[in-house]
Amino acid sequence: MEIKHVAVLCGGDSKEREVSLRSGKAVCDALNEAGFSAELFDIRTLAEAEKVKGFDGAFIAMHGDWGENGELQAKLEELGIPYTGSGPKASALAMNKEKSQALFAEKGLPVPEGLVWPVSCEEVIAKLGRDVVVKPCSGGSTVGITIIRGVTPEALVSAAKTAGSSYEGDVLIERYIPGRELTCAVWKHDGHTEALPVIEIAPHTGFYDYSNKYTSGATEYLVPAPISAEESARVRELAVKAHEVLGCSGYSRSDFRLTPEGEAYILEVNTAPGMTATSLVPKAARAVGVSMPDFVAAIMNMAHL
Repeated sequence: MEIKHVAVLCGGDSKEREVSLRSGKAVCDALNEAGFSAELFDIRTLAEAEKVKGFDGAFIAMHGDWGENGELQAKLEELGIPYTGSGPKASALAMNKEKSQALFAEKGLPVPEGLVWPVSCEEVIAKLGRDVVVKPCSGGSTVGITIIRGVTPEALVSAAKTAGSSYEGDVLIERYIPGRELTCAVWKHDGHTEALPVIEIAPHTGFYDYSNKYTSGATEYLVPAPISAEESARVRELAVKAHEVLGCSGYSRSDFRLTPEGEAYILEVNTAPGMTATSLVPKAARAVGVSMPDFVAAIMNMAHL
């Protein structure tokens, strides 16, 4: 069936709600520009997905919690409405950093070593070193992340509380990987999975936290990333492999750290990445001449049950 009448789902009730609303509006505008008949739906509960009955398809512009962890995807399958992005299983895996990183490690993909809270400071130092990153096991938009240089029991407890209060669920402690912040989007194009250009994320101060991510002018985005051809090829290869290992569909975006020695480590995979006009995935698409309307149209045309 040809998809023409599209429901764009955004909002939700997570800490990423405001970002999701902006993604939804940008996607809706781009779909209409591309020739679809798109309507925006701000849904605050999973049950409200029932509102999209009768549409040809749904574009998921939800970030965090049930909008991204597979629950919304399963609900749309129950309603018989084709949707964009990954299915319930891949979405749930990607959302849980502990499980996804364990799977990546099993498949030979490089990830930072990690431990799940609670754990003693002594064990953290013994396994991960003195510089660590503490983050929610599930969640995005860098909400609840703390970088500790020279971990102490007090700092570890404080960071774990911050992460735990940001999202329900486990708290992950990872070895801090020094170097550069990179991201690489993947999409299905001309019948095969293809990586878009690598982007370097360079905050003017501090690290790429929520403030630097969403404050205009706080961060510079370099597309394509000023890294060697070999490093770029490696990151793009890993982004495709991570997408495939998780069983993702349509598109995704993988985040990396690149060490001064040129080693790339996968931090996480986003199955419903930000889609505002200034978000990372649209930036990467524009770098290869694909406009926002053309990109969202391609993703919409890959909608599935």
